[in-house]
Amino acid sequence: MNYGFLIDNRRCIGCHACSTACKSENQVPLGVSRTWVKYTEVGTYPDVKRHFQVTRCNHCENPPCVRICPVSAMYQRQDGIVEFDANVCIGCKACMQACPYDAIYIDPETKSAAKCHFCSHRVEIGLEPACVIVCPEHAIIAGDLDDANSEITKVLAENSVGVRKPEQGTRPKLFYINGHSASLNAANVYPQKHSYMWSENKNAKTQNFWSFANIKNKINQRKSYSGQNIRSPESQNSAESYASGRKAEQMVQVSYSASHKIPWHWQVPAYLVTKGIAAGIVFFLICTHLSGWVLSYGSDLAINLGVSLLFTLLTTLFLVFDLEHPKRFLRILTRAQMKSWLCRGAFILIAFTMVVGAWSLFEVSNVITAYPGYVFRDIFSWLTLPLAIGTAIYTAFLFGQAEGRDFWQSPLLPIRFFLQSLLLGTACILFLNYFIPFSVRFLAAATEMFLWSALFSLICIFLTEFGMPLSTPQAVKASHQLIYGDYKYHFWLGGLFCGHIFPLLFFVFIDAKANLLMSFMGLLCLFGIYLYEYAFVMAPQKILS
Repeated sequence: MNYGFLIDNRRCIGCHACSTACKSENQVPLGVSRTWVKYTEVGTYPDVKRHFQVTRCNHCENPPCVRICPVSAMYQRQDGIVEFDANVCIGCKACMQACPYDAIYIDPETKSAAKCHFCSHRVEIGLEPACVIVCPEHAIIAGDLDDANSEITKVLAENSVGVRKPEQGTRPKLFYINGHSASLNAANVYPQKHSYMWSENKNAKTQNFWSFANIKNKINQRKSYSGQNIRSPESQNSAESYASGRKAEQMVQVSYSASHKIPWHWQVPAYLVTKGIAAGIVFFLICTHLSGWVLSYGSDLAINLGVSLLFTLLTTLFLVFDLEHPKRFLRILTRAQMKSWLCRGAFILIAFTMVVGAWSLFEVSNVITAYPGYVFRDIFSWLTLPLAIGTAIYTAFLFGQAEGRDFWQSPLLPIRFFLQSLLLGTACILFLNYFIPFSVRFLAAATEMFLWSALFSLICIFLTEFGMPLSTPQAVKASHQLIYGDYKYHFWLGGLFCGHIFPLLFFVFIDAKANLLMSFMGLLCLFGIYLYEYAFVMAPQKILS
């Protein structure tokens, strides 16, 4: 058994009977959809044609949502149906990032991930999915692709078909007859709209406090209310175009579709920063000890190991806080699905915490007893070294599993996360020195490491964002959003200048001995890196799949 769908676009009339039947059969709440009909309009007025496309889960033969799920809440059945278990889901939303087709949503009632499941409860008793039954034109065909006598197999053999995003390698089993390229690959060719015929684009309209565009809009609104800015530039241009007798129209536009809310928000970039600080501090301590660069005092080690543990705890809190089912977070351990880098990362963090915790206790006892204990320090250093590196870079591989976000698929991402971790760790040490003065040699080593890591991290960012070729239109659009679009201030002012260039120039050209200035530069770097990570996480999520 190998179930699949076939959509005959020659027959589809865009009546939404399939969408309505799906909602009724599966009790899908308002505001989310498992099946929806996308309207794509092609041409210029008056020569415009509207194309309909039934959109849903593709029940991929190679489903990325199954691999990334840390607790096997998303799973593939023996009959090829990609099913989900709402009672197991922890609400990490990783599956939403992994799906290239935007087919998964968080149910507002159960708080679990959900999607089309081929009406498996009907299929198991010999019935067809509800959408197939209600379609008045028989435009939807469902059946066993391995059965040579099934209707879907015969129709597939007689017609040329297409699929969405074949380049992703998911081998989708949702086929389209006469599928228009503008509909199948709409994200590649049309500009993102803020509203559709009967709905809003949730991705395009998502804004929050950290959006500079949102702040700018609020300022313009205040000016408008005070009578200083009655017309926006957009409305003036529109009025001028009408006055001149010309009006530009889109060659291709989506006039109706369904969109799901952006899954990850500020908690994820905050977790990247706290995790980077925790790993970077420990890696710096290991480097200074094993290389003999600095013979650190036990107090320096004990304090910084304790700080690393504190930020590891904050990392865990951010991860748990971002879950839709935070009370189920222990299922990552009890129902571990080890193909998921979210699950692997959890085990790396646990091992890192345990070893660093033991090392911290050892250093505290050394301070109390004045016992040097260099041999044991060597052992702890070698034990912690791979865990510190793993903690710094494992998220790069998690982003690599998020196949719905092509912008995150950079081979330089592990290197960038590692260099950024060193930068964050040493920046935190410089910041803390104002409150907890460290030894002179230790602080000098931290400053030197900060300079080198800032330099190489800056080079890596330029190579990643400007040097690496982007293979898909979605990745190009996300890059444009990051560098020139809604997040340009996060990238340039935050990530580059505050996070790298200003502190780098400060320590190179100003011989600063004042702990307050050093502390401020460390804090400025931390804040700038957070803004950059926020933009890096958010920008690709606003690009439609």
